[in-house]
Amino acid sequence: MPVLNRIADFAPEMAEWRRHLHANPELEFACHKTAAFVVERLREFGVDEIHEGIATTGIVAIIEGQGEGPTIGLRADMDALPITEETGVAHASTVPGVMHACGHDGHTTMLLGAAKYLAETRRFRGRVALIFQPAEEEGGGGQVMVQEGILDRFGIGNVYALHNTPQVPLGRFVTTPGPIMAAVDTAWVTLTGRGGHGAYPHDCVDPIPAVVAIAASLQTIVSRNVNPLKEAVVSVTEIHSGTASNIIPETARLTATIRSFDPDVRALLKRRFHEIVAGVAAAHGVTAEIDYDWGYPATVNHPEETRFATTVAAEVAGAAGVVDDAGREMGAEDFSYLLEKRPGCYLFLGQGEGPGLHHAAYEFNDEAAPYGASFFARLVERAQPV
Repeated sequence: MPVLNRIADFAPEMAEWRRHLHANPELEFACHKTAAFVVERLREFGVDEIHEGIATTGIVAIIEGQGEGPTIGLRADMDALPITEETGVAHASTVPGVMHACGHDGHTTMLLGAAKYLAETRRFRGRVALIFQPAEEEGGGGQVMVQEGILDRFGIGNVYALHNTPQVPLGRFVTTPGPIMAAVDTAWVTLTGRGGHGAYPHDCVDPIPAVVAIAASLQTIVSRNVNPLKEAVVSVTEIHSGTASNIIPETARLTATIRSFDPDVRALLKRRFHEIVAGVAAAHGVTAEIDYDWGYPATVNHPEETRFATTVAAEVAGAAGVVDDAGREMGAEDFSYLLEKRPGCYLFLGQGEGPGLHHAAYEFNDEAAPYGASFFARLVERAQPV
């Protein structure tokens, strides 16, 4: 069964929704206009319940099937990124410095497409809970929605989500059982010395050699402390210090992203980060302040639900259009919070050639939306058949 005929029929309408969302991007939890647009469409479709204001702008909508049965959860993220768009498309962002550079406009559209189909046909038992989530990029909206009780409140038994991926053939589904995306932590380090004239370094305590030494030493964590068979990343992504060529600054700042899959490795990375920063700072005579943010956990797919999801994906894309044993990747995703509480699966959907995610020239491919909407719809019908 390829793309569902009914969904193919309203694919042009889906493209209109997506382009409207693309032109009106919003950040983090402030997805007010996006949520209003989603609610307006859901009311047009005739869904049974719409619950707004979860995690500020999140929505859970319920569609009742035929007869008693479980509730399956389908999630789409809605937020954009603080990037100035460079696509040149007619429907480019109208908000300066903000754009949908990760395709969440497409994810929202795919779930709306599934909602339209499921509300019309209702060829399933039980209920489907449509989860429209803010703040995936920053803020952990998935965690907040879980903390606000959506899984228990709506009796959601399992959860599924899709994310588009460029450079993968259009319509191909890619996933893997077990860990698929990494846990992500972020550290900010402030080093304080004693500033002064650049001509008299002996009268100063220079934080710049210290911050450079720390940046280099942190690279030994993965190469010398982590088991080579365990994946981990420690990347220094920012260094800031100084204001002029003849001034030794008082402070220097460093930021790093730390990623892993194994909980023990994650704890090791944090411990060694603190030890190295403290030790190198002491050796250079500066003080160190560390703000270490324990971020999104690893996204871990459940084996049984992953097998089921790939079987459904093969109905949409054909057996050759599904990769069910893809490798892990070091990106992060707050759908992980839902998968910690309920069994489910996270999949990638190919959208063909084009700029990568988080690039200023990125554009969601509207031709991918019918594949994603068909997958979601068929997933519900196969999981909870009449």
